[in-house]
Amino acid sequence: MILSDTRIREELKAGRLVIRPFRDESLGTNSYDVHLGPWLSVYTGGGLDARKPNPVREFRIPPEGHVLLPGQLYLGITQEYTETHGYVPFLEGKSSVGRLGIDIHSTAGKGDEGFCNYWTLEMSVKLPVRIYAGMPIGQLIYFEISGAVARSYSDKKSAKYRAVSNRPTPSRMYLNFRSRARAGSGRDPATGQPPRASGSRERAARTR
Repeated sequence: MILSDTRIREELKAGRLVIRPFRDESLGTNSYDVHLGPWLSVYTGGGLDARKPNPVREFRIPPEGHVLLPGQLYLGITQEYTETHGYVPFLEGKSSVGRLGIDIHSTAGKGDEGFCNYWTLEMSVKLPVRIYAGMPIGQLIYFEISGAVARSYSDKKSAKYRAVSNRPTPSRMYLNFRSRARAGSGRDPATGQPPRASGSRERAARTR
């Protein structure tokens, strides 16, 4: 079930939802409008490599706006910092944004319970479009969860996007390959170090 405007207000007061800054006029019937932050990033150097960190160029949207061009992926950021506890947040584009031919995410519309951060946007356009910092860009929808959550996103050490940042965050897919490589080498994925000997093997190693 999707939370209504009344339930969103109740959960904000209870602290289970956090939206900063909160604008009363941005609360819809069953969603909340988020706005485009001042920073954009574009990947540099041509093609991308999923196994490596890919360099980006970050720039601020000027007061006169910035024209997005077809064929280019832009990473944006929301003005709003959000927290979601006990629910699953979805970020969808506003219909007025969609009618300008702007997609605000490629595949990453669903958030996780326990996600506490700004939202990075994977933006692309069908036609050249001038955009402006502070314009409404998307809407957050909150879904109820069936069943208890064993481990919140904010508690997962393997979560790649826990570090709070009000700048667009590039893909960290390369961390998946590093984790698999450490696991294959017998190293501890958390520390990158070989596992310690245990029991009698550890005591024997100390007496040699």
